[in-house]
Amino acid sequence: MPQLIFSQLVSLDGFCAGPGGDLSRLPMGQAFDEHNLELLRTAGRLMFGRITFGMFRDYWPTVQQDPAAEPVQAAIAALVEPMPKLVVSDSLPLQIGDPWGDAEVVRRAQAHACIRALKQGAGGDLLAYGSHVLMNDLLAYGMVDELRVLIANVVLGEGVRTFEAGLPAPLRLVAQRRLAGSDIVMLRYALPAR
Repeated sequence: MPQLIFSQLVSLDGFCAGPGGDLSRLPMGQAFDEHNLELLRTAGRLMFGRITFGMFRDYWPTVQQDPAAEPVQAAIAALVEPMPKLVVSDSLPLQIGDPWGDAEVVRRAQAHACIRALKQGAGGDLLAYGSHVLMNDLLAYGMVDELRVLIANVVLGEGVRTFEAGLPAPLRLVAQRRLAGSDIVMLRYALPAR
């Protein structure tokens, strides 16, 4: 059965973005891309909150059309483009003809039931990058199976906190490694079944 996996890049002091959602100080280079490509190869569906969906939709189609794109980014774009996409949002308007206009949009009130049904089905894992608001909601309701926390070698000092108080604990560390050619450490946690 599919697992629900969240991958989250965070600063040493626990922020997933700087003030105003600024991601520019987080190291998203070759090692980060290779990690993301590895995760995508086992995924059957991508899941997003509204903001992260917008960032992905605005970026990855342009990479796919860029003949000068880095090979790892081109490989990511080739996997992301045809993959089914689920967006949890009460306010995202999508129209056929829009980039990724075929994404399934689910209102927050129906999200838990939809995700439970997908996890009971067949196919690859449900994979979400970022989307910290959605992640915290699903963590609180025991719906996340695995967290991949990428600890970046930066201190932001302020910004968007990754985790909210009161989330399930303890998590079980099942793997750890330094991403090749970088100072990013990946911690892979399994969450207790609830």
